[in-house]
Amino acid sequence: MDEAGELRQLVKRVTVEALNDLCDAGDAIARDHTFSESIPREMKAAADRLLEDRILRDLEPTGLPILSEECGERSTDPNAEFRFVVDPLDGTVNFIRGLGSCAISIALCRGNQPVFGAVGIYPERSLAWGGKGVGAALNDRPIGVSSIDDENRAVICTGFPSRFRIGENDRSKRFVDSLNRYGKVRMLGSAAVSLVKVAAGAAEIYAENEIMIWDVAAGMAIVEGAGGAVNATSGSFPDSLYVVASNGVVECPRGKQ
Repeated sequence: MDEAGELRQLVKRVTVEALNDLCDAGDAIARDHTFSESIPREMKAAADRLLEDRILRDLEPTGLPILSEECGERSTDPNAEFRFVVDPLDGTVNFIRGLGSCAISIALCRGNQPVFGAVGIYPERSLAWGGKGVGAALNDRPIGVSSIDDENRAVICTGFPSRFRIGENDRSKRFVDSLNRYGKVRMLGSAAVSLVKVAAGAAEIYAENEIMIWDVAAGMAIVEGAGGAVNATSGSFPDSLYVVASNGVVECPRGKQ
């Protein structure tokens, strides 16, 4: 197995083991949380840090750079071909408040381009993985994007990150207005879970402004592995993006809104 293949297997294994730890801990895992001083609407759970420590312990021996939500950039080899992008718990509010699914998200990137990703979904204990050229699967069953091309029948998943001010400017108003084109709008509270829904054909589009790269990197790779299309442009904040991922046939928002 080549280096990329070994790294893909590592990403899957670490995601599964972290997800199993989270599921096995159940209600015993700490849901204590605080609010960020720099981003007042951002909630952080003790579980975020516990999971990050557990994940980094397994990834760091590779010597590859790691970008993780909680600790930022860790780089031991700036010339490395690959790096990991990690969100130890995407959908923290869902986790804390019991509102729905959340996810462990680990991506293998070549530079800033996600080439493989694994998403472990809690509490379902589901694993999605995929990447361009290697396919995509959910619980070891192959998945693919839907063939719906009618906007009126399409489901779009979106959300409003802590850094995104709803209706504050023309850009945000245009984004909200663009949602009217689609049959149904769903906000699941986790970008990673939303992208898996697109990859599995349950939704046709995921679009979000000012979403952080660690929230979406793994899911973007999975959508591409499932035959979908992904477009990402730089956002207004470091490591933020405007992302549109789709089944590749339905008309969807283009560029920054």
